[in-house]
Amino acid sequence: MKNYKKILCVFLFSPFLIFAQEKVKDTTPVKLQRPAFENAWIIDNATNVLYSKNTMEIQMAHRFGLINGGTADLAGIWARSNIRIGVSYAVHDRLTLGFGTSKFNVTQDFNWKVALLRQTRGNEMPVNVSYFGNFAIDASNKEFATDQDRYYFFHQLIIARRFSPNFSLQIAPSLSHYNAVPDRVRNDKFAIAVSARYKISPQTAILIDISQPFTHHLYPDGFYPEPGYGIAVEFRTSSHAFQLTFSNYQGIIPQSNYMYNTNDFFYGDFLLGFNITRLYNF
Repeated sequence: MKNYKKILCVFLFSPFLIFAQEKVKDTTPVKLQRPAFENAWIIDNATNVLYSKNTMEIQMAHRFGLINGGTADLAGIWARSNIRIGVSYAVHDRLTLGFGTSKFNVTQDFNWKVALLRQTRGNEMPVNVSYFGNFAIDASNKEFATDQDRYYFFHQLIIARRFSPNFSLQIAPSLSHYNAVPDRVRNDKFAIAVSARYKISPQTAILIDISQPFTHHLYPDGFYPEPGYGIAVEFRTSSHAFQLTFSNYQGIIPQSNYMYNTNDFFYGDFLLGFNITRLYNF
């Protein structure tokens, strides 16, 4: 009789036990996948990476002159170069705000990045989706009809996935807009970038970055904006990242590359450069 009572108790209470187990399972937090990339930038494009709240990133990007620019400039190192120094701050785990200043056109840029979707380890969400944008001002001595003609903008949707601990890939469609452009040139330009990272050691990775403008139009001086091709070696520590780059983009600011790049990679128009970032946590 005692055994029957035990069996009856188990039968009566089993639905509650199952419900309790399901409730615990349902309330188990979903674990996010590790970032697809180790840096907020991959050669000439932004990545999906957003740092934890109260993280500040110091950025320095440098592009030397063209390697084939002449015989007296040491593979472009002594030629006219471009440099950008910037800072960004994570006001939230999903929102980062930044500012930078560049040598070409004395450009001042205000930028932001927002995490829309984040990849999970259980593939409940298979990709990361982020939005990156900026507002730039040409602060040079060039004459413009109005102050608004100095403004240009950039919008990019970044779709990234960490396929394995060693390999990550992202696709990033974008829209560049200039308030003032040469005659018969469109103010807007659509483009898409494909970037990949492959780790060859715990601190070292190979990076590839390809940027393809879509809205082609002939500029008054007879050229089409050329697509961008880049390859880099990245060295990473817990708070530093260093990328030694080899590409045909010299603009650094994304929309300036998409709108006005004249360097043809396959014609030998490429240059050396580097990106350096340093993280501070508060």
